[in-house]
Amino acid sequence: MSNFGYHSIISIFWLIISYYSGFYEVYRYSKGVEIFSKLLNQFFFISLVTFAYVGYKYKYVTTQEVGFYILSSFILVAFLKFTIFKLLKKYRILYGGNYRKVIIVGNGKSVDELKHFFTDNPDYGYNLEHIFDLKTNKKADLLDLKQFVNDNKIDELYASLNTLSNNEINDLIHFADNGLKTIKFLPDSKNTFLRNLAVEYYDYIPIISLRTIPLDKAVNKRLKRIFDIVFSLLVIVCILSWITPIIAIVIRIESKGSVFFKQRRNGLNYEEFFCYKFRSMHLNPIADLEQVQKNDPRITRIGKLIRKTSIDELPQFINVLFGEMSVVGPRPHMVSHTEMYAKSVDKFMVRHFIKPGITGLAQTNGFRGEVETEKDIINRVKYDIFYLENWTLLLDIKIIYATIINAIRGEKKAY
Repeated sequence: MSNFGYHSIISIFWLIISYYSGFYEVYRYSKGVEIFSKLLNQFFFISLVTFAYVGYKYKYVTTQEVGFYILSSFILVAFLKFTIFKLLKKYRILYGGNYRKVIIVGNGKSVDELKHFFTDNPDYGYNLEHIFDLKTNKKADLLDLKQFVNDNKIDELYASLNTLSNNEINDLIHFADNGLKTIKFLPDSKNTFLRNLAVEYYDYIPIISLRTIPLDKAVNKRLKRIFDIVFSLLVIVCILSWITPIIAIVIRIESKGSVFFKQRRNGLNYEEFFCYKFRSMHLNPIADLEQVQKNDPRITRIGKLIRKTSIDELPQFINVLFGEMSVVGPRPHMVSHTEMYAKSVDKFMVRHFIKPGITGLAQTNGFRGEVETEKDIINRVKYDIFYLENWTLLLDIKIIYATIINAIRGEKKAY
């Protein structure tokens, strides 16, 4: 079975089947039986594809030979999958790595069950830092909770719906979103589930996730990363390789300074990185503090052209190749502006749950460039959150297409 055609076809079908079967959706709280079920499901369809291909292509390969090949492949993949799963558990226990710092908010039976789950299963990698039972002074405890979360860099909050009022739940959601924390809820009974919320089980304990992010799934993350690498390589090889010398010469003729402009921006999980662009302005001390405005005197003549056509953004495909950015995602803001908007715009920090992009849904809907009014940044955040909650590869392709069309037509705010 060393045929190149077979391996090409089976690789494509493997990715398609794994996407719909959730083959790579194995979490720290997943059970062994769930993983084995995914393996059986995956190899059932792979077997059908294999037998169909061999039956069409080869007349002299026996059923026993194909069966032995599939069985040996199944054993090898199962061995690797379970080995990695078990090694991660051992790694968490022995070295304390790959863990999440969590707190529980509230009291009651579900809280006690979750507490025992966290303490009795260190291999799952959850470090229970504190329980805020809210039994004495609820208002004061909730204030202490927020301070504790910030001081101890807590990753996840688990809150009992039975203990909190609607206003308190909304307040915690607001706090978690703007603090870039994950919040999940413990229902008072299994009958209270809302259909638009994601339900997971830690052992037999139901947990409600407030927000489902498709790019949290390993298969989606890999699919987007493969797309980013292929697309960025095509742009770098086919466009950036020949246009860079031309742009460099024109930039250096018109003004002194480097060809490239780099600026610290906030990306995934609020981490800072250097975002690269072709320099479109004269050297100035406020480049990292003030956004470009219409008829900005800092912009050079060539700068006006490359900004109008978005050519100045092309070096960011290097950021994409390095894994700091994605082709499509929320546009990263300069650090000073991120800090400002985080304080004044509700849910602004939610954008940092995924990688920033060269273009995004907000940009293709008229909210690119300068933030002139509060409405601009609020709508930008609204579109960015919609994107991260509804991501598909097709949506990325549609956004890229719209971006190219807008660049050709010219945009009102492209200055």
